[in-house]
Amino acid sequence: MRHEAVSLRFAAIGLISLSLTMLPRFSSAQQGTMLDLCAFRPTFFEDFNSLSVSGEPEDHRRWFAHTPWGGDFGDASFTDPQADFPFSVRDGILRIEARKGTDNHWRSGLLASAYPDGSGFAQRYGYFESRIKLPPGPGTWPGFWLNANMPRGSKAPGVEIDVLEYYGQFPAGFHSALHIWDLSGGSNKRVTDHVTPVANASLYRDFHQYGVDVEPDWLTFYLDRAEIWRVATPAELTMPLMVLVDLALGSGWPIDRTPNPSIMQIDYVYVYERDDSHRWQSCR
Repeated sequence: MRHEAVSLRFAAIGLISLSLTMLPRFSSAQQGTMLDLCAFRPTFFEDFNSLSVSGEPEDHRRWFAHTPWGGDFGDASFTDPQADFPFSVRDGILRIEARKGTDNHWRSGLLASAYPDGSGFAQRYGYFESRIKLPPGPGTWPGFWLNANMPRGSKAPGVEIDVLEYYGQFPAGFHSALHIWDLSGGSNKRVTDHVTPVANASLYRDFHQYGVDVEPDWLTFYLDRAEIWRVATPAELTMPLMVLVDLALGSGWPIDRTPNPSIMQIDYVYVYERDDSHRWQSCR
């Protein structure tokens, strides 16, 4: 869970990011197997033609504006929705804005599909996807990720799946990761991380589709519906997964040159479940 000191989990991230310039540029036509979306049926469709969000746990809108387990992460506070800040919808596109106020404090936004009482949307297996245009500039730290919808107070291991984790300091690639968090108070946690190289600055110049197919045997990650990485599904994945999307700042990188404001644009968030017996006719 990102309220941990996630910036420490990649001590060599600078070296990893610099090495991106030495790797082949990503091309969906040349990279892995293409996703067959006709093998799934939709379970959660958010097109952002409007926005149902609240910062109050008892409101139970479609989205909750905080992490259900409590606490911010990064160098910008996730704020309750106000008039056109930090969330706004224009022409079917959600804009999450990070802004530095007159008090010299950064504020931004996060959406979670589940609430502290466990209600809301969560799904254990299936395909999760969002179409996103990332913000440019150093210090930005946007993410599209899944987190186990754990019962309050549970000490079972937590599972986090980062479909997209982007460090604006390094615009030639993005991270995908699997985290197992030790919620018992011990230090038995682990992370498996993958870096996908892309053409420099391409992720904030255009929209791209970021997805993961969560199945009992494999987690398979996609960029523009072409496979980029897979990792074995952990035994700890026993709970349904909520969806989160956010524009955080920092993660250990300075934010003195972060554009004010910075804006992340999200076209949609879609979730599907596998249904091989009834192939969906309108594959999107």
